[in-house]
Amino acid sequence: MPQDEYPHYIEFRHVYKTFDKPVLVDSNFYIDGGQTVAIIGRSGVGKSVTLAHIMGFLKPDRGRVIVAHEDITDFDEPDLRRIRKKVTMVFQSGALFDSLTAAENVLFSLELREDYDEQNKEDVVNGLLKMVDIYEARDAYPADLSTGYKRAVAIARALAAQPECILYDEPTTMVDPIMSDHLTGLMLRLKRQLRLTSVVVTHDLDLMNRVADRVVFLYQGEVIFFGSVQDLEKSTHPHIRQFLALDRVESV
Repeated sequence: MPQDEYPHYIEFRHVYKTFDKPVLVDSNFYIDGGQTVAIIGRSGVGKSVTLAHIMGFLKPDRGRVIVAHEDITDFDEPDLRRIRKKVTMVFQSGALFDSLTAAENVLFSLELREDYDEQNKEDVVNGLLKMVDIYEARDAYPADLSTGYKRAVAIARALAAQPECILYDEPTTMVDPIMSDHLTGLMLRLKRQLRLTSVVVTHDLDLMNRVADRVVFLYQGEVIFFGSVQDLEKSTHPHIRQFLALDRVESV
């Protein structure tokens, strides 16, 4: 059974990836089912590249990538599509269809569900929009929505697919503090109510502190810390100390 061989829901085993320069260097970490792991570090250290490997958009130069208890490293596109039914991603842009309303964007994930009739689908869409607190925007088009609302719609659309795991790419960046707090609260609620496995790429240490069970800290492509939020605060690594200190200064 794959779960015996690969006990962690997601795992990176000695993953390397190079473009013009090394982006991931001997990257090792794991995520157990139901956990939320935050991936943090400065810009350009490989955070989004890590998400792309989990989704199968990129393949490592060396090492193995395990997702949903399966080694996806050498999977072809049909097998990756099967994995992507279990693991979905909320892109920083929201990646919504501009020609569809908020409700229609969420409905898109349900169109192939043969076990739902039209009324079921409408009920699910309305329920999800209420869950993410943007029901009043159901008939609005993406161009008329704020960045934060677009992300909330994207989260609802991701949930419509009934995934086991959601990847969030900088969910609170470029939004005002009120919407940032709203999105953080939403992610925390989903974690507690649905017990979804989650990976959050973020610069937002408040978000990390509130939702993460574990933290992966990347520096120049290397995982220089993997552990609890509490242990991160105790780390004596100079780059981690500097990162945390800068965040405190910017928060004042």
